[in-house]
Amino acid sequence: MSTSQVTAAARYEGHLRTEATHVASGTVIQTDAPVDNHGRGEAFSPTDLVGTALGTCILTTMALVAERHGLDVVGSTFEMQKIMSQEPPRRIAQLHVAVRLPAQLSPEHRALLERTARTCPVALSLNPEIQQEVRFEYV
Repeated sequence: MSTSQVTAAARYEGHLRTEATHVASGTVIQTDAPVDNHGRGEAFSPTDLVGTALGTCILTTMALVAERHGLDVVGSTFEMQKIMSQEPPRRIAQLHVAVRLPAQLSPEHRALLERTARTCPVALSLNPEIQQEVRFEYV
């Protein structure tokens, strides 16, 4: 793989921790295994990042569509809950995402943004066995 094609690179640091670098920007994130899987839980776990990717993808794609329609969604937020399977193999079983958007959005714009959220690239890329529940609140 050519260096110009690399998106991210990571190094195992020991003690179930990694340090990953976004090659183009130099941004660094660390991961730690969760407490229930022998880690310290002091950073995002790899599966936490999957759920976080879903939430940030939802916000990003909604913002792209909002900008095209002249809508202001600055300050919109999400909260995510990840539920791991109880049976082997260990995997993400459910992702619950609560998205908060401005109350002043019209019913038509709400429908547009909700449709956009449910078809973001991460949502479409996840294994269909992962239950995705996305809820919208207008505040």
